[in-house]
Amino acid sequence: MSSTKPRHLLYFSATMPAPELISVINDANWVVKVANNVNDVASIIKIYAPKVAIAYFDTARELLTPAVKNLFRQVDSLEWVGLITDSCKDNLEIKHVIGESFHDFHTLPVTPQTLLGSIGHAYGMAQIKLNVAINVTGTSDVANPSECNMVGTSPIMLELFKHIRKVASVDAPVLITGETGTGKELAALALHERSRRHNKPFVAVNCGALPSGLIQSELFGHEKGAFTGASQLKIGRIESAIGGTIFLDEIGDLPVELQVNLLRFLQEGTIERVGSNTKIHVDVRVIAATHVNLEEAVAKGEFREDLYYRLSVLQLKTPALMHRLGDIDVLAHYFFNLFLHEKRRNIIGFSPAALSMMNQYSWPGNVRELINRIRRALVMCERRLITPEDLNLDRRLCNRETISLNAARNIAEADAIRQALQKNHHNLTSTSHDLCVSRVTLYRLIQKYKLSEVA
Repeated sequence: MSSTKPRHLLYFSATMPAPELISVINDANWVVKVANNVNDVASIIKIYAPKVAIAYFDTARELLTPAVKNLFRQVDSLEWVGLITDSCKDNLEIKHVIGESFHDFHTLPVTPQTLLGSIGHAYGMAQIKLNVAINVTGTSDVANPSECNMVGTSPIMLELFKHIRKVASVDAPVLITGETGTGKELAALALHERSRRHNKPFVAVNCGALPSGLIQSELFGHEKGAFTGASQLKIGRIESAIGGTIFLDEIGDLPVELQVNLLRFLQEGTIERVGSNTKIHVDVRVIAATHVNLEEAVAKGEFREDLYYRLSVLQLKTPALMHRLGDIDVLAHYFFNLFLHEKRRNIIGFSPAALSMMNQYSWPGNVRELINRIRRALVMCERRLITPEDLNLDRRLCNRETISLNAARNIAEADAIRQALQKNHHNLTSTSHDLCVSRVTLYRLIQKYKLSEVA
């Protein structure tokens, strides 16, 4: 027998399977677990987590109850291989189930070599699906997928990941800039989860979504009776984040008259609830985000300059999806696997035309738009492969131009320099040290890319 680790295989049959068949599979370094009903299947999956399952069809009546058909459709962690008797091969209901939910099937009798080849290939497919959902940090999210993972392998994203790891280790305020839908909140959450505060609250507040009359109460809380309708004490968002992180999204939408209160909190580390003069000390890290240019807002008098500098001690920029060269395919497959529960069972991926169209499209809504289009396609697709029509990209302008490798490098290089300049407050000596280039080279690159951040 092979010295490699045995693989578990589920054998689902309403009648006892042939012992010779089980013996052949076991001898090929599989460990067969037999189930005669849906409850047995659930127990085996929970305990042994097999990646391949065989379903033996003797009659349609035995294995095609509503509960069993739901099992075939819903258990996406298994690659099913069907074994059917000659009397069942023309049964339309069995054909429908196999066509919709199965990796492969065989009409009995089947040779051991053929069956072992089939289940081996099914196991390989299961491994490929598992690997697709492993993100760049090297952790698998198949068991508990989440939209909270930042996924990407492009140079600009790898640079962002590196900066997140650096910035997470300190407590200074961070300002995250970037277009809508680029994942600013995910970047903030990544900072929190990699900081010493990771086991404390992460409280997110969308400053643009709160009614202007309630923002102060929401952020700082209020005492009972502070105003009409204040029937009880309310703890504000900042106070509820004590020990952890407060994330102020769309900070550029905060009314000017409330910006002074936030500035006082950043300067003194204290807050006052509405209706109280008592100062409350709060140990909270502040991360803010905006899609607007705050420097322009300061120039227009729409944002306090002193607050801007308090918030932007450290800066990160989440790149637009159209600048993340090479990430489209990675993201598409990641979100395809993330939303497996929303797809028809027989959909296996994207057509070459769909991937090509996605790589040409300019993605004005960035990653958020990509997610929405993939979820739509999983519902609308009636074939095994998602098409441009399923993504609703066939009649849209795909104006993203193909650029040369040299141009791609220039984009990544300019973004890296821009972020390093922001991090070092435009200090050329510190920036050149971070980028491992001389001051002369850095100055030449600043001129080449016309980086306006430096005076």
